[in-house]
Amino acid sequence: HWHGFFQKGTNWADGPASVNQCPVATNHSFLYQFSSQGQPGTFWYHSH
Repeated sequence: HWHGFFQKGTNWADGPASVNQCPVATNHSFLYQFSSQGQPGTFWYHSH
């Protein structure tokens, strides 16, 4: 879950499991791909 910038077009992938997206299975991964172009500042990530 990200803080500090607008996630245009990828907000579906930024939230708690089973609310915004399906849970990531054990021993699997999830790749975030987004653009923060034009959004200077400090960004903060944490899991839910």
